[in-house]
Amino acid sequence: MTLTIRKRMIQHVPVLELVPDHKINEALPLVIYYHGWHTKKELALTAGKKIANKNIRVIIPDSMYHGERQIENNSKIPSFRFWSTIQYNLSEFSLILDFYKKRDIIQDNQIGVAGFSMGGMTTAGLLTHFPEIKAAAILMGSPNYKHFISRVKTYLINESTYPATVFDDVLSWTKAFDLNEQPEKIDGRPLYFWHGTEDEKLP
Repeated sequence: MTLTIRKRMIQHVPVLELVPDHKINEALPLVIYYHGWHTKKELALTAGKKIANKNIRVIIPDSMYHGERQIENNSKIPSFRFWSTIQYNLSEFSLILDFYKKRDIIQDNQIGVAGFSMGGMTTAGLLTHFPEIKAAAILMGSPNYKHFISRVKTYLINESTYPATVFDDVLSWTKAFDLNEQPEKIDGRPLYFWHGTEDEKLP
């Protein structure tokens, strides 16, 4: 199957859109796929192509501080930029979704979300707030925000790289998006995990 890959700018968010050539103007199921930490949308094309080959329209955005949105002199405080990136992903999801809803090219409201690593953690957070997501896949990403933050906080204390006293308050917003703390939000939706219990970085 031949795919069309085109760049779009959805408001301020640069994305890649992948769609089968012969269905470019048809309504199709929509999947938004989020790349991982320190990568960019182009590096997620392999996964995106595999999904698009199933007659699905795939959207791969550049996360904040990544790809076309890379900025100089951003924060060097450990973990804060990571969580800020996820926060941007969560807040920008509606912008992307609305763009395609208004064009009436989402078939039968079939909306899926997936992501790798940081993108998987984004996916978990989105499931807590967007019941219109019909299915999701989390690849090497933790839905347990609380545990992950606890690990980072322990590292900061041990390494004395940053005063951990304000850490919990600065990241207090994550509680509302922690899927591990509210699994009922899955609500029977198909959710695929590809992860390992012995992963030393992501719980």
